[in-house]
Amino acid sequence: MVMNGENPANGDRSGPASGPVPGSTSGSASGPASGDGPAPVGLRERKKRLTYQAVSDAAITMFLERGFDKVSVAEVAAAADISKPTLFRYFPAKEDLVLHRFADHEDEAARVVTGRAPDDTPLDALRRHFLDGLDRRDPVTGLCDVPQVLAFLRLLYGTPSLVARLHAYQGRSEAALARALGGGLSDRLAAGQIIAVLRILALENWRRIDAGESADRVYAGAVQAAEEAFVQLRTGLDPLPQPRG
Repeated sequence: MVMNGENPANGDRSGPASGPVPGSTSGSASGPASGDGPAPVGLRERKKRLTYQAVSDAAITMFLERGFDKVSVAEVAAAADISKPTLFRYFPAKEDLVLHRFADHEDEAARVVTGRAPDDTPLDALRRHFLDGLDRRDPVTGLCDVPQVLAFLRLLYGTPSLVARLHAYQGRSEAALARALGGGLSDRLAAGQIIAVLRILALENWRRIDAGESADRVYAGAVQAAEEAFVQLRTGLDPLPQPRG
């Protein structure tokens, strides 16, 4: 799963392409591992991104207060002080007002792979990136108990149309990763497995926290589950050895 969130101890990591949940930061990768900074963004593009963020912020505030299905697109447009046709130029579907928060994470796995060190394997780079996200309590990993993030995820997973739309975002993430791996059939198969593993790990972490556990309490189990998952990615579908005793 991919989204923006908050870890107050880590400072602001929010990406310009997608506004965070109130008081939040983003754990997305921001560029290649070579250390090159992002290309300068022009004034027009900055204004466009600010509009995306403002409209999405207004929409999510209303959805959290009243429920996704009880707020119309016209109401969101009025709250954002734009016309309905203008809103649809930015967001093709109502669901995108929420899932815009995932937009800057669509190619995150691909960026990790393409930006890895020369002596790193793709799985090593992705494993380290996910474990680092757990350590930072990045909402992308599901290991975040910030109230605003939990409210956002309850909205997402409690709305069938949003869950359905999320699959399209995950499909694009899978396609981007497949291209980064080489684009062949074996690369597409690997990308599908990797994205599925990351999604399942994040969802399991979130379910435990949503049930009342703290992120700190879940952390050790989340790390162990991630380590086992990446071992299984390396070994295929062979069962993991079970501890004796």
